[in-house]
Amino acid sequence: MTEAAAHPSQAILSLKEAKEWREYFAKNHKKLVVTNGCFDILHKGHVEYLLKARNAGDGLLVLVNSDSSVRQLKGPARPVNNEQDRAFLLASLKCIDAVMVFNGLRCTDMIKALKPDIYAKGGDYNIDTINSEEKAALLEAGTKIIFIPFVSGFSTTETISKLKQ
Repeated sequence: MTEAAAHPSQAILSLKEAKEWREYFAKNHKKLVVTNGCFDILHKGHVEYLLKARNAGDGLLVLVNSDSSVRQLKGPARPVNNEQDRAFLLASLKCIDAVMVFNGLRCTDMIKALKPDIYAKGGDYNIDTINSEEKAALLEAGTKIIFIPFVSGFSTTETISKLKQ
């Protein structure tokens, strides 16, 4: 994959495809931005965050937690939307160039394999609160870590609470 996919499902990559895409970026002196998350119920806060992440480089790869990892992180009632649907919705956004679903609670192995130029994390984190394994992998890869301001008033948890009322 060298350019934007014609159909969102074409932008959902395997790790092998993501590594090939990463190599294309490196050979063409382009900056790859990687971010990760559950993205269970897509909302304005997510999209603003993703737009800013994309603007930090030449391409944006979003690593999406698998259904099993979302359950481990958020509880048995989550995710609301399954991993295929979440990946498809994200891949449909113009600001996202590619999406990859990953298993496990952390994306450390993907960071090690892809060695992104830039890693974006929400402003509700800082260099001290980012997961230590992920941080070590990012530092080892020479990845620049950026923190994008959190958009207050928007969260999946708040959306679910509103729906229950």
